[in-house]
Amino acid sequence: MKSLSLLLLSFLLLPLTSHGINPGPEEPTPGDPGTPGLCADDNLQPGQHQRSLTIDGQRRQYILHVPRSYTGDREVPLLLDFHALHTSSGYQLDNSGTQQVADQQNVIVAYPQGIDNAWNLGPCCTESRTVNDVGFAREIVEQVSAEACVDRKRVYATGYSNGGGMAYILACRAADMFAAVAPAAFDMISEVQCNPSRPISVFAHRGRLDVIVPYRGGPSTPPTGYDLDPITFLGAEGSFERWSDLNSCGGSSSIGNNCVASGNCAGGVENVLCIARLGSHSPWDAQTSWDFLKQHSLP
Repeated sequence: MKSLSLLLLSFLLLPLTSHGINPGPEEPTPGDPGTPGLCADDNLQPGQHQRSLTIDGQRRQYILHVPRSYTGDREVPLLLDFHALHTSSGYQLDNSGTQQVADQQNVIVAYPQGIDNAWNLGPCCTESRTVNDVGFAREIVEQVSAEACVDRKRVYATGYSNGGGMAYILACRAADMFAAVAPAAFDMISEVQCNPSRPISVFAHRGRLDVIVPYRGGPSTPPTGYDLDPITFLGAEGSFERWSDLNSCGGSSSIGNNCVASGNCAGGVENVLCIARLGSHSPWDAQTSWDFLKQHSLP
């Protein structure tokens, strides 16, 4: 399966060692994650660590970034940051900006690696539709929580392009575990059923001039010569309206900075769409996304 992201096709996957990643233990034995405000001592050190686990017989990998300020003596948030098609967890670590935010805000970030450098959204985008990426994300949260002092009420997902689609999928299918999501440069797909177990906060960033994921929605427009299954996007505004419905929100209004928000959503959640009027298939500002995410926690 080929990339939807025309802008990122030129980037090559880099070996994990080029990112200064420590191999570390591959599948640590789950332990007691501790109680709120009180964590057991651990030996997890700041820096990048390579981790692996097995889901449905498939060996999966992710990079774990532990901020410099992490001491293990109090609970910290956990963010999963999903890469775009045809890139990698290492590329996302180096370029998304979440690593820098994590060091400033004391957040642990996991950078999952997709099979085929892609995420299974249902109608796309891995070669096999049997890849269990939702299970992979859930198990990352469990594994990191067993190793580190994680605030289980403050677990979040973000991602760019196909990775943004993965953040949407987790909002639809894992709202019991993820407090809020922040997808960028992707929209909801009409072929995908979405039935979140509870209202969940969504912060979406879209470029109005995006031709890879059309701002107004409709069929995907991959680069010429790429054989992709048909995908029909709801569009930026259509996705925003869909989440307003899913979250039982009232009307919407501008909140400044080219952003619009739904009002009176169930459970006190928020639904926000921010638009880069001259933006194309553009990633988000990591700090702005985090400023939204950190305000939300599981009920």
